[in-house]
Amino acid sequence: MSARRGDRSGSGSPRSKPGAAPKPAGGAPAKAGRAALAEGRPAPGFALPDAAGNQVRLEDFRGRDVVVYFYPRDSSPGCTKEACGFRDLWAELQRAGVAVVGISPDGVASHAKFAAQHRLPFPLLSDPDRKVMTQWGAWGEKTMYGRKTMGVIRSTVWVDPDGLVRRHWPRVADAARHPAEVLEAIRSQRAGASRG
Repeated sequence: MSARRGDRSGSGSPRSKPGAAPKPAGGAPAKAGRAALAEGRPAPGFALPDAAGNQVRLEDFRGRDVVVYFYPRDSSPGCTKEACGFRDLWAELQRAGVAVVGISPDGVASHAKFAAQHRLPFPLLSDPDRKVMTQWGAWGEKTMYGRKTMGVIRSTVWVDPDGLVRRHWPRVADAARHPAEVLEAIRSQRAGASRG
């Protein structure tokens, strides 16, 4: 189902022709990834395949809020908890007019299996060369078990209807609790804006 302007229903997975060539992702160079995600600045564009091989672009969500979350690997314990957390809040997110997109380096076949196994209602996008992750500050040096390594940095970005970064969670510590934290932040900022 489409996520075009004004469509507040369905899975929020926009569809392009499978054979369509992706647009360049655009945005800041790799080293400036996190700087490019400053609140109030335009989010870097992307065009990545979903589990069915359809190209999904950030601009497809223009006109609605979208939560873009980056995770290391399909079916790992933390990533499963996070994905299922967004799934369990899906009705509330939809009522709030918020789309969700997950991005990892996994291939489309892995995404299809993961989404089907856990009945995920939102698109999972494949970024095998990690270019989009780098631009969004989700690929870089991290510490695991006391050792520094390069890898996916679990992080989330809330992009507003105008394509601007509304909030960036650069390092998510608790994958299971994070989806509720994101929904609460959206509700709180909206409530504050309506009072102002």
